[in-house]
Amino acid sequence: MNIQKNIQQDIQQRLQKKPILLMTHLVLGYPSLAVNRKVIRQMAENGVDCIELQIPFSEPMADGPVILKANQDALAAGIRVEESFTFAKEIVEEFPQVHFFFMTYYNIVYRYGLPAFIQRAKEIGIKGFIVPDLPPEEGGEYLGLAQKEEMAAIMFFTPTSTDARMAEVAGQGSGFIYCVARKGVTGQQTAMDDELAQYLERCRQATDLPLAVGFGISSREDVALLEGKADMAVIGTATIKLVDRQGPEAVGPFIRSLVGE
Repeated sequence: MNIQKNIQQDIQQRLQKKPILLMTHLVLGYPSLAVNRKVIRQMAENGVDCIELQIPFSEPMADGPVILKANQDALAAGIRVEESFTFAKEIVEEFPQVHFFFMTYYNIVYRYGLPAFIQRAKEIGIKGFIVPDLPPEEGGEYLGLAQKEEMAAIMFFTPTSTDARMAEVAGQGSGFIYCVARKGVTGQQTAMDDELAQYLERCRQATDLPLAVGFGISSREDVALLEGKADMAVIGTATIKLVDRQGPEAVGPFIRSLVGE
């Protein structure tokens, strides 16, 4: 099975039954792996299609204060890469209906050993990687190994990307494209306006890959405005805040509310 093409085809098949898909995000070990497991169950049983499992890093440059704190707290509590792999293996086996991706920063991958990281992720059923601090110009070895192992290397479009840059980046990626909704870091509110719509239209013209939109998506209204413009909405900081305030049991109703159920 070609994992990259399988993801793309599965996303397209799911879109025949839903107006838009959902991808969620959590930081492994925050507030604990036990809570992670409960949150993932709530997500999976309420229709989430893809989940980013973030391996904590001390300097997560693309993340805002909420996810930064979650990374730091998880590391302070002792979470390490080895535990992340062990936990991910169990979760992938428990929820086969969900596509799981490792999200992390390249220092983690580099220190683990690039070939070993990719190979082990494949062996446990992870579908691909989201590495926001590795531009394609510097990621040749990573991209080559991901391609060789048929793992999805998720690439990024940003509002400042030129059309030429988008085309170049899309040619390096697989699975889907992560469209950053605005400048800055995660967690800040994104304006769902004509400027965003025009940007997403440029994204659509640049690639045949499905489009996932993240950074600041937090409500049913946000998700509804993306329907017809993108294929998947990415929910990150909002879920972490919810778990902090109300516990993992609140995640299921929140996920259902995002799709209007």
